[in-house]
Amino acid sequence: MREIPIQAAEPLWRQAVAGGQILFVAFGALVLVPLLTGLNPSMALLGAGVGTLLFQLATGRQVPIFLGSSFAFIAPIVYSMQTWGLSATMGALACVSLVYFVFSGLVWKHGAQIVHRFMPPVVIGPIIMIIGLSLAAVAVNMAMGRTGDGAAELVPYPSALAVATVAFGTTVAVAVFARGFLRLVPILAGVAAGYVAAAAFGLVDFSKVHAAPWFAVPDFVAPSFEWAAILFMLPVALAPAIEHVGDVVAIGGVTGKDYTDQPGLHRTLAGDGLGVLFAGLIGGPPITTYSEVTGAVTLTKNYNPAIMTWAAIFAIALAFVGKFNAFLQSIPVPVMGGIMMLLFGSVASVGLKTLIGARTDLDEPRNLVIVSTVLVIGIGGLALNFDGLTLQGVSLCGIVAVLLNLLLPAQRSGRC
Repeated sequence: MREIPIQAAEPLWRQAVAGGQILFVAFGALVLVPLLTGLNPSMALLGAGVGTLLFQLATGRQVPIFLGSSFAFIAPIVYSMQTWGLSATMGALACVSLVYFVFSGLVWKHGAQIVHRFMPPVVIGPIIMIIGLSLAAVAVNMAMGRTGDGAAELVPYPSALAVATVAFGTTVAVAVFARGFLRLVPILAGVAAGYVAAAAFGLVDFSKVHAAPWFAVPDFVAPSFEWAAILFMLPVALAPAIEHVGDVVAIGGVTGKDYTDQPGLHRTLAGDGLGVLFAGLIGGPPITTYSEVTGAVTLTKNYNPAIMTWAAIFAIALAFVGKFNAFLQSIPVPVMGGIMMLLFGSVASVGLKTLIGARTDLDEPRNLVIVSTVLVIGIGGLALNFDGLTLQGVSLCGIVAVLLNLLLPAQRSGRC
């Protein structure tokens, strides 16, 4: 693989500017997850910043990657908070790091092939699709100005739909028609346009922003550990852990370095796991690698991992700005709903792309059984109850997909 030299002598001020640009690219998605799940955006910023620094510590600051909030956990977080509460949810999210550490150990001992052997595209593809499709109703309800479950109206329907349309339309327009750097921030552009529209309709409450102090220590959440919540959350990590492998390979293709060899995929997985562990222990959402950041690195051709250090420092600093946190929490529900309608459909499309990219043959009964079973279980909402322990949603789909892949006989000879 070609190797591109890193700009080691780059001035600090230029590194800082580039780091701020990276945070700007990741910012929309980073804070969207806590806003959708009811978590504190400041904790997401702090978790992403410190998590990125832990990742750099584990990898010797060799990989230009910034870790931000993971979309894969949105639906499980919402369900877990309703079922077991915030503290138990944080404990379960902290335990999710165990999946990364197990993967890291397997890769260190057997190589990256072991991961793909047990979780090929026919397993990961439908799981990712369920992550997106399971929240379709929530997105639509919020776009119409209702609570996620549709039980109560928060914003009048006509105003809500107009605001959601502005947010949705702006996000689509930027994603499809924008060029250069602007194309990397469609979510941020959509939130900004939706917020302005919501303010014009009188839907934004600025009183909490005015009342908030400039400096405020975020509200940390002490985790508690309940087996039911932990077992519910663990399988959700399968998809982002596999996605991590693809993102590390992708950034290596951009910079011309093989990061699966040096510092090694086992170190990048362990670094990601450390970040997830820290985020769960303080009250933030799990973090993961961001393809938006890879796009920014590709566009700017700045391959210096030091810029990710600056992005992490800026994220940590913003976590302690009280007015900024209050501003984020003032974003009305329809703005989030408009973004979610596109976002969750995009997540489902990534799952479909995974199947297509691997040329998964759905004429093969084995593959058809795995994909169709996972989709029906996930969309239909099947739940298994074991003496107080409930498995459903993405977690149940993950377990079923892995088991079917292991138990069903391999493709018969003579079939494509």
